[in-house]
Amino acid sequence: MPQISTDRQPVTQITIVESEPEKQAEALSVMTERARFMARQPGFISISLHRSLDGRRIVNYVQWQNRDLLRSAHQSPEFRKEWGHFDEITSEIDPYLYEVSEVMDSGR
Repeated sequence: MPQISTDRQPVTQITIVESEPEKQAEALSVMTERARFMARQPGFISISLHRSLDGRRIVNYVQWQNRDLLRSAHQSPEFRKEWGHFDEITSEIDPYLYEVSEVMDSGR
C-alpha cells in the first residue's frame, strides 16, 4: 500500500509512459510483470499503476526505501534482460524522483 506522508519520506518515483491507445493494454501488461519482479527486490515498498481513460498514458507510482536500492533493482541483469523490449511498445518514458510536499484527505 502506498505510504504518503510529509514526515516519512521514502523515495518516490513517478513515471509517465506514453503509448498508442492500441498498445496501452500490452504496455500495462508488461509493466505489471515488471511490478511483480520489483516487489521481490530489497527496499520495495509499493507500486501503483494507473492507466489514462484515453489509452495514451500509464502512470507508475513507485515507492522505495532509498535511492540506492531503487537504482540496484533497475540495474539488475534480470530486469534489463526481461524488459529491454519495453521501449518498442511505448512512445515515451518519463521517470522522475519526487518528495511529498503536502497531504490532504477527507478526514473521515
